[in-house]
Amino acid sequence: MSMKITDPAQFGRVAVVMGGSSAEREVSLDSGRNVLAALQARGIDAHAIDGIPALLDALRAGHFARVFNILHGQHGGGEDGVLQGALESLNVPYTGSGVLGSALSMDKTRSKRVWQSLGLTTPGFVALPRGADVHAAAKQIGFPLIVKPACEGSSVGVTRVFEEAQLDQAVQLAAKYPGDLLMETLIEGDELTVAILGREVLPTIHIVPKGAFYDYNAKYIAEDTLYLCPGLEGHAESELRTLSLQAFDALGCHGWGRVDVMRDRNGRNWLLEVNTAPGMTSHSLVPKAAAAAGIDYQELCWRVLETSFREGA
Repeated sequence: MSMKITDPAQFGRVAVVMGGSSAEREVSLDSGRNVLAALQARGIDAHAIDGIPALLDALRAGHFARVFNILHGQHGGGEDGVLQGALESLNVPYTGSGVLGSALSMDKTRSKRVWQSLGLTTPGFVALPRGADVHAAAKQIGFPLIVKPACEGSSVGVTRVFEEAQLDQAVQLAAKYPGDLLMETLIEGDELTVAILGREVLPTIHIVPKGAFYDYNAKYIAEDTLYLCPGLEGHAESELRTLSLQAFDALGCHGWGRVDVMRDRNGRNWLLEVNTAPGMTSHSLVPKAAAAAGIDYQELCWRVLETSFREGA
């Protein structure tokens, strides 16, 4: 649970940490600029900091009271638990999930194992350490399937594979990114995403890309992707919102985040992943869901920052 804050001075001096050195640096800078402007417009004493080393230097020097983390990705993106551990050790409050929730969500393979253990539906998968026999794994999964890095966001390195001839190329692309790979059953159907803010589950979004699927281009560049919000209605909508919060809680997440789901032709929901520091660009999904719930962008940023006040913190 987060506290309701009414006076911007209660936040103290806020570092909006963005950029960093992950594969998602550009998206993070774009998100960060928007967040910074929104917080400042609401009278918050917020300042931009690029990357983790600069942030930790500033915190050790006593420059900031709390951190709005809008870094994306791992390896210098502050979404994998590493930054969270540093902030915990310095006793600095921050937005988003803690060490466990961040690390677990960043690792799609382990996220899926947790969900499976709790009976939450996620597509069938094989974890592929470097050098694994991908053709044997594909026989096990069956086509069509998806190959992706186990620990990247923004759809980088993801390929849909419909036949064996496409497999080696898909693996080559995913292998350009650090860490293990993940192969999973391709769910044919609708792509949905569900934003969580505090304990509130925002309306679902059904993403309808012009192309074959919602890739990096559709996410950040294309202007013709359709976003239907709410994405479902009636019982189907409430069922997916409930599942999304269960998936979020199962990974030890808190504060805010976004749960990505596929809904197959039979109306069954399949959990894909949780993003613990979702994008906040003009194309991003959480602001769209918040708007559908009557929360404008500035208010959304304020509420995310409120989540840095934790119970007992």
